[in-house]
Amino acid sequence: MAFTFAAFCYIVALILTAFLIFFAVFHVIAFDELRSDYKNPIDICSSLNPLVTVEFFVHVSFNVLFLFAAEWFSLCLNIPLIAYHIYRHKTRPVMSGFGLYDPTSIMNSDQLTRAQREGWVKLGFYLLSFFYYLYGVLYLFFTGLHSVASVVQAGMLYQTDFAHAITNSVFFI
Repeated sequence: MAFTFAAFCYIVALILTAFLIFFAVFHVIAFDELRSDYKNPIDICSSLNPLVTVEFFVHVSFNVLFLFAAEWFSLCLNIPLIAYHIYRHKTRPVMSGFGLYDPTSIMNSDQLTRAQREGWVKLGFYLLSFFYYLYGVLYLFFTGLHSVASVVQAGMLYQTDFAHAITNSVFFI
């Protein structure tokens, strides 16, 4: 197996995207609980706001790895969501702590609908990304395996020709 830096990047992205899928599912469940009045907005926002910063950091971290590995297509797929994260962070409500969700305004119908829709869209994006990264790992594994096999095979041919040349030269002496 040819373990390249790109393969490492895809493995890291695969693992971290699994965590991001968990975060997106947690967001969707939390906003559904808020909509059906199972929990109060203060509890929901205090549990979701710390995860938002972690989600932003995790998503940017493996995209920096894609940048260093020159995986331009994977990076271009993620740039719109990174731009949206930056936009959401810049336009967040004025609060004393980190996060995007303000307990006083999250119960507005339009805010709650937007937050739920955002959670579902992120869940779909992370699921598609997960399978794309899985494809990337498998593709790099099998193409790397093929190229390693061809190099080994060429090396064996070279060694065989070299040994044959030595044996023929010994007989001529």
